[in-house]
Amino acid sequence: MALRVHIVAGGPSENLPDLSIYCGEKNVWIGVDRGVIHLINSGIIPTYAFGDFDSITETERLQLQTKINHIDFFPAEKDQTDSEIGLEFALQMNEVEEIVLFGGTGGRLDHLFGNIQLLFKALEKGVFAKLIDKQNEVTLYSPGEYKIENSLSYKYISFLPFTEEIQNLTLKGFKYPLMNRHIERGSTLCISNELIHSVGTFSFDAGILMMVRSSDV
Repeated sequence: MALRVHIVAGGPSENLPDLSIYCGEKNVWIGVDRGVIHLINSGIIPTYAFGDFDSITETERLQLQTKINHIDFFPAEKDQTDSEIGLEFALQMNEVEEIVLFGGTGGRLDHLFGNIQLLFKALEKGVFAKLIDKQNEVTLYSPGEYKIENSLSYKYISFLPFTEEIQNLTLKGFKYPLMNRHIERGSTLCISNELIHSVGTFSFDAGILMMVRSSDV
């Protein structure tokens, strides 16, 4: 059975979407660091929990140990972030179809950029991954052609080069279409576009492309 793994990190809780709408029988929840508290406060008991848990109280730590069957404690000084530990565990699970990282935005920018790098690690393994908060959805794509559906939740769609260059980027069904354009890192040409049809497509021949879907509220 194909699995969707949802990882909740310890970013500010006010940036989290309603996690309950992402629950389903094929979903596995992983909490990392304070993300475990976010899950419990949302009425979701994670299957797995990882981290140094340096951002929770001793009372909260004891609460976790009584509620979660699989919890691994790591030292605060280590070579990986808690989010990376959770992602690597998810990538080793059988039949993983998708990984979604929540709680990875807001607060410290180094954590945000580090979590976007984790999307690339999943892409290299052939697993589709997203970074989602209350206003944004971030994904990375390898060369190819992709369909994208209009969404009331995300009006704006931006494309950014993750690598040095994106070759032959084509956007169809968008307010600002493109045809076989080369986009270099540092360009803002593809910021804040919109779909004008129920479905659009984007395609490119080389590079790694970041797509950010956003709303104003």
